[in-house]
Amino acid sequence: MTTKKKTKKRSSELTKEESMPKELVIEPVTRIEGHGKVTIFLDQNNEVKDARFAVTQFRGFERFVEGRPFTEMPSIVERICGICPVSHSLAASKACDAILGVRIPNPAIKIRRLLNCGEFIQSHALSFFHLSSPDLLLGFDSNPAERNIVGVIKANPEIAKSGIRLRQIGGHIVEWLGKKRVHPAWVVPGGVNEPLSVEHRDMMLKEIPEALEIIQKTLRFFKGIIEDFRNEIRTFGNFPSMFLGLVDANGNWEITDGYLRFIDSRGHIVADMVEPSRYKEFIGEAVEEFSYLKSPYYKPLGYPKGMYRVGPLARLNVCNGFSTPLANREWAEFRDLERGPVLSSFYNHYARLIEILAVIELEEQLLNDPEILDPHIRAHASVNELEGVGCVEAPRGTLFHHYRVSKEGLMQWANMIVATGNNNLAINQSVLQVAQHYVKGDEITEPMINRIEAVIRAYDPCLSCSTHALGKMPLQITLKDCAGRIIKEVVRT
Repeated sequence: MTTKKKTKKRSSELTKEESMPKELVIEPVTRIEGHGKVTIFLDQNNEVKDARFAVTQFRGFERFVEGRPFTEMPSIVERICGICPVSHSLAASKACDAILGVRIPNPAIKIRRLLNCGEFIQSHALSFFHLSSPDLLLGFDSNPAERNIVGVIKANPEIAKSGIRLRQIGGHIVEWLGKKRVHPAWVVPGGVNEPLSVEHRDMMLKEIPEALEIIQKTLRFFKGIIEDFRNEIRTFGNFPSMFLGLVDANGNWEITDGYLRFIDSRGHIVADMVEPSRYKEFIGEAVEEFSYLKSPYYKPLGYPKGMYRVGPLARLNVCNGFSTPLANREWAEFRDLERGPVLSSFYNHYARLIEILAVIELEEQLLNDPEILDPHIRAHASVNELEGVGCVEAPRGTLFHHYRVSKEGLMQWANMIVATGNNNLAINQSVLQVAQHYVKGDEITEPMINRIEAVIRAYDPCLSCSTHALGKMPLQITLKDCAGRIIKEVVRT
């Protein structure tokens, strides 16, 4: 894994007196996939000086795949995550396609796109309905014992049932194509290993009207409550930054096959129609000593100035529109929120709902294409190139897999830039913004903690595994003075 060391630590900018700040530690961060920690540093005046979001777990996939046959990669990397295995499988298969040097049959391309639709539906539904709706429906200041999916079921059974049903519909697409809902191991180098059956096509088509009804109703619900969260919109990751996402040949929204587009905070395109194989010309990777998560940045601007964001909000900001009518109308209304790019990361929730609508429409288009049933679904070849890059849009943002192999087809090197990594600098900046607004001296309040966690949840980070809190959320917060003495500690069991 190639990384670039940070040349200057933020702590070096502090005065001698400020170099020993008080620390407010939030661990674990709840209602996200994986394990993370937030540390907030207070200066001598009890004002927030800095904040850091750290990923505290280490997986090492880039190392232990070395020596394995490259053809195994789509199946191996699915185990990175139980929430977005399809995304990793698709990115891996595209890297392997490049190593084979083959042209993928059109039916396989379309079936892969259909599989990605299922991934987006179930993952976005999980994020919005189960992880974020407790805050949106019950309020950020509500009782934490009730602010969870069980509380949502009690307060609004229809919203809870809608989330469950959408996740089921998305899961059906993955299961009916890959024979398994999690880790289907069905996408392979050169295509897929089994065609879509008429029976499963008809079963998917039958569920589309219900899915459309659910998501359109949810969009109306969300737009009706936006005004209740003006303060969160103003403070949840609301700052100028670059944005990155895939677009198609016409500059429209794309999630499976496309080109990289970077825009600046004013909406100006700074790099366009970039083949994903050229990503290293534009993206550098830094590492910080306090986190296992890499910090990618836009190379021309350097580190950390080259911060950019990926994911639903970014994709809606970088594209020219949608190729499906219902989503395109919603996108136009969404873009009217601001004169330029929509900057507040709170609006990731809104963007996710629009993307669910888009992939349902795309699913219908694909299923009504007669070629989707064509049995020519795989191209066969041996190693023709020693290097390959695969890139797709995962639900959380742009995902890169980059492989190098021996002449015998054994993995020699791998580099993976996951969506949450691409967002790492922005998440840290967002945590700092929220902390500076809500943290008041050494006072520790649950609503303050929840908002710090909530701004992280707005990005729906996937920290390489899936663990969720249901009911009570264990949490320990420790505040230390400059000498390292504990002056306040709160434990939530």
